[in-house]
Amino acid sequence: MGFLSSIFKARDKPTDRAVSSNYTFLMGSTTAGKTVTERSALQMTAVYSCVRILAEAVAGLPLHLYRYTDDGGKEKAIDHSLYRLLHDEPNPEMSSFVFRETLMTHLLLWGNCYAQIIRNGKGEVVGLYPLMPNRMSVHRDESGQLYYLYTRGADDVNSMKGMTVKLSTSDVLHIPGLGFDGLVGYSPIAMAKNAIGLAIATEEYGAKFFANGAAPSGVLEHPGTIKEPGKVREAWQSQFGGSANSNKIAVLEEGMKYTPISISPEQAQFLETRKFQINEIARIFRVPPHMVGDLEKSSFSNIEQQSLEFVKYTLDPWVVRWEQTLARTLFTPEEKKKYFFRFNVEGLLRGDYVSRMSGYATARQNGWMSANDIRELENLDRIPSEDGGDMYLVNGNMLPLTKAGAFANTNEDGKEEDLDEEQDILGMEEPSKRTRRTSS
Repeated sequence: MGFLSSIFKARDKPTDRAVSSNYTFLMGSTTAGKTVTERSALQMTAVYSCVRILAEAVAGLPLHLYRYTDDGGKEKAIDHSLYRLLHDEPNPEMSSFVFRETLMTHLLLWGNCYAQIIRNGKGEVVGLYPLMPNRMSVHRDESGQLYYLYTRGADDVNSMKGMTVKLSTSDVLHIPGLGFDGLVGYSPIAMAKNAIGLAIATEEYGAKFFANGAAPSGVLEHPGTIKEPGKVREAWQSQFGGSANSNKIAVLEEGMKYTPISISPEQAQFLETRKFQINEIARIFRVPPHMVGDLEKSSFSNIEQQSLEFVKYTLDPWVVRWEQTLARTLFTPEEKKKYFFRFNVEGLLRGDYVSRMSGYATARQNGWMSANDIRELENLDRIPSEDGGDMYLVNGNMLPLTKAGAFANTNEDGKEEDLDEEQDILGMEEPSKRTRRTSS
């Protein structure tokens, strides 16, 4: 029994160990000597840029609620209460964009995002409020049911009683990121703390280097004995330290000599390290470097392809995670058979104008898109149905292979003539028949 309990220990007590930045394995000190937390990491421009790109991308995508139709299609369920909540306003204090942007930021920094579900007396969802991930922990009771413990803060909505609140799974929208047990996600910042710590250290090194007048530290040597070295050091620092005193000329007396002892930025490969850390952080969030301002290896020929790969391999997994969690948490068992959520990413996959028009022309001529289908994708007004806006057309030159030459092989009465097998295949007819028809 002890062996089995050790195997299932993670699922038996799923605890968000990244809930506190004091957990040394995930957060705290790094090998670069810098403390990394979710908030300190966000002060790095590369981290801030990656988080902002992903959060705004998910928040800006149109989110619709659909229902399945009897003919196997789908239609927007705008009459459902959840449509307005997630498409327009999840609560009176924020829009759908801000709500999703906030939760996505939590998900990228802490590896989990939570929102309290407010229900009416009928059990219908009437509101969604974000909850801070660093105040939430996930547990399992004696009966095996999950529950959440949340510590309220001064900025939380007054929708809960007490400082520590126990919430059931039906009261919490929980979207976990990548994790070890499938129940609680782990913070990307915590898992990559050494890479981010190195970036913080190099940034601080550069700031102090320029604050010191862009001059390396060194030693003042005197051939004799200095009675008060502290005053000499302070006098030197006040005259030549700091960026305001850069490029000043020092005059040394009594045989004193200044010897630099620190490594120059060139020797420390300062710029190379900073560039590499930008790519390293972009790699954590799987964001193309050109989207965070690194265009060194980008060109006009590959940026479009990288942008498409960003949608396919970076954004799409997050979108699927959102869609499935929303459906699993907010729908009743009966509604799960009829409704589903869908983010519209087609706008991000659109190519240039010429490519789009070429694709639309192919779809229009082959009969699987109408004029209104195309105009809807281009955000144009619909053409009335009576004017042919919903008509599906096909190219009249396209015929089955067995009917090739059928229009040419008709007699005077408009009936198709019988040809031998060879003539039928070639779509030809006897010269006498062609002459007879043309002479009439």
